Amino acid sequence: MNQLIAARIARRIAAVTSLALVGGSLTACAATATPEATTTTTTTVDASDSTFWDEGVVHDISIDLADADYQALITAYLQTGEKEWATASVTIDGTEFDDVGIKLKGNSTLRTVTADSEPQTLPWLIDLDKYVDGQQYLDATELVVRGSSTETALNEALALELLDQAGLATEQAVSSRISFNGGTQELRLVIQNPDGTWDEQQFGDEGLVYKAEASGDYSYRGDDPESYTDVFDQESGDDDLTPLIAFLKFINESDDATFAADLSTYLDVDSFATYLAFQDLVDNFDDINGPGNNSYLRYDETTGVMTVVSWDLNLAFGTANVDGGGPGMGGQGGPGGAPQGAGPQAGGGNGGPQGGAGREKANVLVDRFLANDEFAALYAQATTDLTAKLITSGAAQDALDEWVAVLTAQASDLVAAATVEAEAEALEKYLS
Repeated sequence: MNQLIAARIARRIAAVTSLALVGGSLTACAATATPEATTTTTTTVDASDSTFWDEGVVHDISIDLADADYQALITAYLQTGEKEWATASVTIDGTEFDDVGIKLKGNSTLRTVTADSEPQTLPWLIDLDKYVDGQQYLDATELVVRGSSTETALNEALALELLDQAGLATEQAVSSRISFNGGTQELRLVIQNPDGTWDEQQFGDEGLVYKAEASGDYSYRGDDPESYTDVFDQESGDDDLTPLIAFLKFINESDDATFAADLSTYLDVDSFATYLAFQDLVDNFDDINGPGNNSYLRYDETTGVMTVVSWDLNLAFGTANVDGGGPGMGGQGGPGGAPQGAGPQAGGGNGGPQGGAGREKANVLVDRFLANDEFAALYAQATTDLTAKLITSGAAQDALDEWVAVLTAQASDLVAAATVEAEAEALEKYLS
């Protein structure tokens, strides 16, 4: 037997064994995340001793949404582009929640939506306390059902875990069975929505969190907050665009000397250098300066410093690189994913220190940061450090093996083991 294949099998067996040992059995492990149902008008499951975000569990999420309400959501989106809210009942691992908010979520992942789209294949935001204050399941309140370009979503799951190991703010993720109205289940990746709860968990307190919209950019549009409608949305903290506007003014209008001298008073430059290096390391072109403008800005009200937060890694590890050479993952077009071959050729989040190779949308912060020798050196050092920490060390391979073991053991009825293995092998080409 080929030594590489033999080693891979050995790792998979070890990962499955470790999962079994944690809970006594794989079934017992899954049961630890499912306490007795406490269904009341306001359904809240105690989060003190457990977490929904247990990567060793494939959760079961069933959604009851009236067909008329579903069609209304689809019609509104197709006619106006608006993603409106509806009310649904949601059952998570046997615990039922009523009056749950649900709406479509995404941009490019919704390009293929039609009136005939099956709801279990689409990307969603599920907000347990949208209409019932304090309603939550364990430590989860807002769940994002992600669109994926692969059947397993292993690429995004792995990238999010590595983002955490890189020391950057991330969104926790779990694999889940998603169904609507008792229909067919689909294997989907569910992640945290970067709201106030997420902010406090990641940064230790709640700051101001701004989401960059796909229709916008990082340009300065004056001091009127109304000028930033559909450019940035505030997701956390008291409504206040003043820090965001001041930041955008600085990165756009400061001269080069001032930019170099004062950027650290506006931005966590070390974190940003690591962010850029990470996006290249996982071959994610769809980042802060990609076609979707994917990023969050998090403002610390104590220090006055912004942090760039990664968002949307479903094209990590070259999943859109169908015809562009390199290993890629084939762009299989999993649930909610962009069409096969959609988007520009993959090849790095920002094109390296020279900046911008293959991008569809320039970002002034990225361009000015990498044009400065000192900041470019931080990026280069971060690339070296992350390669050693995540790839050379074997940490990425270990994380991948654990995800594969969970899917093989708990979701083989949804995705064939051969598919899981094939998509894992495509990722291993990057890791090697």
